[in-house]
Amino acid sequence: MDAVNDAANHTAESVPGPRSADLAGDGDHAAREGVDRAGIDRADRGNRLYPRVTSFRSRRGALTPQQQQSWERMWPRIGRDVSDEKLDADAWFGRSAPLIVEIGCGTGTATAAMAQAEPEFNLIGVEVYKPGVAQLVQRVEREQIENIRILRGDAVDVLEHMVAPESLTGVRVFFPDPWPKARHHKRRLLQSATFTLIASRLRPGGVLHVATDHADYAEWIAEVGKGESQLIGMNEATGGDSARYLETAPIGFERPITKFEGKGLRAGSAITEFIWGKIES
Repeated sequence: MDAVNDAANHTAESVPGPRSADLAGDGDHAAREGVDRAGIDRADRGNRLYPRVTSFRSRRGALTPQQQQSWERMWPRIGRDVSDEKLDADAWFGRSAPLIVEIGCGTGTATAAMAQAEPEFNLIGVEVYKPGVAQLVQRVEREQIENIRILRGDAVDVLEHMVAPESLTGVRVFFPDPWPKARHHKRRLLQSATFTLIASRLRPGGVLHVATDHADYAEWIAEVGKGESQLIGMNEATGGDSARYLETAPIGFERPITKFEGKGLRAGSAITEFIWGKIES
């Protein structure tokens, strides 16, 4: 896929969190924006959207008037907050098609590009950061993208309570927060239990595609993924042969390279791609 423009649309994972210095003396601004000093909307703190501040970092910011208007027009049709209600994807999309979930879709630059390149799939983006989600909502409306839906909430909660076992053709996790400090490794999304959960939601033959530009996290992902018995490696990074699986895999292995990612590549960042398949019994 070609590079897509995400200028000023960095994902929640790729933008550093607010430093304490950034928040000092900012109480009046926070009050106007309706967020607390940790960057979480006050209306959301304590509810299910933020059950744990672990695998994601919260971001501050309010919606622009244009974003709010687009949200009010589109969200009732294309968006939902996390709940205990099992998804009926066919009813939600108004058609039956293979379903892909993208965890941590950020502002949705890559999400939109993939949806447009893969009209044969239904694509659900999962994200907590409301201003980022609002940018995707605007893009869906502006570009009339019909095969995107959005779930706002923690990905683990969504997978556990809303997604039925063996219902997904693909799961994509692109550039999750690496939480680089050793004492924060427990906050990383891709733990052993999460691999098991994702594998349980994939249908036999379904694909898990992960990408990271953090070398230490890449080693972590490789080691933890290797221990998941429901998955088999489908590319070189997972001990498989991509040429063998590329033609028969139910989803493509390509992903769009955003301009933000392109800057990292030009600066020397190395991207590691991991692709696993759910073992067919």
